[in-house]
Amino acid sequence: MRYWIETLGCPKNHVDSEKLAGLLETQGYDLASSPDEADLVVANTCAFIEAAREESIETVLLLADQKRSGARLVVTGCMAERYGDELAAALPEVDLVAGFGESLTVPSTPVALRKRATPAFDLLNLPRPKSATPWAYVKIAEGCDRRCGFCAIPSFRGDQRSRSVEEILAESRALAQGGVKELVLIAQDLASWGHDRRRAGRGEAVEVLDEGGTQPLIELTKALSREVERVRLLYLYPSGLTSGLIETILETGVPYFDLSLQHASRPLLRAMKRWGDAGRFIERIETIRKSEPDATFRSSFILGYPGETEDDQRSLLDFIDAAQLDWAGFFTFSSEEGTLAHGLANQVPHELALERLREVSERQDAITARRRDALVGTRQRVLVDRPGVARSVRECPEIDGVVVVDSSFSVGEMVECDIVASHGTDLEGVRV
Repeated sequence: MRYWIETLGCPKNHVDSEKLAGLLETQGYDLASSPDEADLVVANTCAFIEAAREESIETVLLLADQKRSGARLVVTGCMAERYGDELAAALPEVDLVAGFGESLTVPSTPVALRKRATPAFDLLNLPRPKSATPWAYVKIAEGCDRRCGFCAIPSFRGDQRSRSVEEILAESRALAQGGVKELVLIAQDLASWGHDRRRAGRGEAVEVLDEGGTQPLIELTKALSREVERVRLLYLYPSGLTSGLIETILETGVPYFDLSLQHASRPLLRAMKRWGDAGRFIERIETIRKSEPDATFRSSFILGYPGETEDDQRSLLDFIDAAQLDWAGFFTFSSEEGTLAHGLANQVPHELALERLREVSERQDAITARRRDALVGTRQRVLVDRPGVARSVRECPEIDGVVVVDSSFSVGEMVECDIVASHGTDLEGVRV
């Protein structure tokens, strides 16, 4: 029997797909070379915003056309968890809609009769197959305790549920033994990892906050840094970026700060139920750059949140100019059922939100290009991800630009390179 998994959405979904693949392989399945050769075709969907849901539905319908006669098509992931009954009724092409922890291989029944099953497994702690790349995402927690005005994730992913140190170390060591050189830690709110275990009285010694305010993620990051050459942290809520965590990230040798900012206007951030403002964000960025001038910064921002004004837009533009981020992503607001923002007045017309997005994107694209150009003539240690493609500590896999290298370099090799050219977001490096 053969399987195929099509994954949509964020890195957290990609980890789930790897774990589902590992589970299927223990059940006797082998990976197919394409969806039309598989006996079981799985769509791991995203439901974060409307555009992601539309892409998920389009992918499911495409897979339905591609799969061979007799093969089963299963929809899982965030859309299945959030809209399971609606999907079951609307997609007769699908054999099963399976939420988190539900079996993908139960005997086929009419999809419209789907019933919510008792979870058969825990996605967080399933084993995973050997990584196909010299880097790997490691999901250290599921869900989120925050209730940001625009985000529906807690409604279908639940409150934060942190994995234990032992579970994370075991998975990370297995990945390292399989050739992984870089671990990319992910969670919905990474800086809060371990706090829920402390509150529930399940914290191991390194997970419990002491009187001095030790942050659990600090000790975990230090422990993982002893297992692999690179540890990278994604999705850091700015209020959780403590001086101790900053110091720890710099000590890893991967001074890469992925900050979840969402905007820079204080009034709009308060409307989003978010912490911070442009001044506080700049202060943290400047503090880091004083310690490490070569630190890399990434963030993402929402344009068109209800009530957003031209003053808010100017605040964001001013922040973009002042922060000089290396990388940034911009998204228009998507009104999600079950969120605070869904019922707010003063909805911003989509066309205006797009205009504001284009304005800030053009500003940031120019900054990114200048910062990449400035790297020409420097020497960087890169990890070869695949033939001809590598990354320094400045580039996160699958998100940022890359360093183009000679295709003869071995995958998984660490290479000292001189940067000789810049091509938009990508660099060109030659071996020293």
